[in-house]
Formats: sequence, structure tokens, C-alpha cells
Amino acid sequence: MIIIWTWLLKNTKISGITLYPFIFLRNPELRRNRTLLNHEKIHLRQQLELFIVFFYLWYVLEYFYWYMRLRNGHRAYQSISFEREAYSYEHDFNYLRRRKLWGFWKFVGKTSA
Repeated sequence: MIIIWTWLLKNTKISGITLYPFIFLRNPELRRNRTLLNHEKIHLRQQLELFIVFFYLWYVLEYFYWYMRLRNGHRAYQSISFEREAYSYEHDFNYLRRRKLWGFWKFVGKTSA
């Protein structure tokens, strides 16, 4: 379900965020951004695979791991395996049809360059 929540995202660079089962968008125009929606739908699948709670736990732990290694919040975010998978396939609108279980696994332990 897509929810427009300008208040939540107004003072950030974030266009959208997925908190299962919702995709929150900064403004109504973003509903037409197929790439962004595909990116967020990849996160929905990841969250389901890890029973939601484990996804968030893993996400936060991986962020702190990368932050401690890279000392840069943006690079740490970009290095999270879930984000790397979503960014890698956000333009592939058929990816979710052929995605294998735990598709993010091939990105674990790799930095964003």
C-alpha cells in the first residue's frame, strides 16, 4: 500500500521509505516514478523473506558495521546489502518475477565502491 506522507519526509532527501507493508512517499508525483516504486517493492520482498523484524535488525546492524568501517553515513547506507540489491535492480521491472530467495545475499560484505 502506498501512502503519501509529506510530513514524515519533508526535511529529508528521502523520496520514499518502506515499512512493511507500506511504502511512504514524500509527494503524490512520486507515485508515477516506476524506478522508485520498484526499488521499494524490492525492499518489501526482502522484509518478507526475513520475517520483517529480522530485516530491520540486520539493516541497522549492517549500517553500523559499514559506518564504523567507512566513517561516512551516506557510504554506509549505500553499502547495506539490501540497498545494493535494490539499487542494482531498480531499473529492471521484471526482477521481482525471477528473483531468487535471499537475492540480497550476493551483496553481503561488499562495499559500494
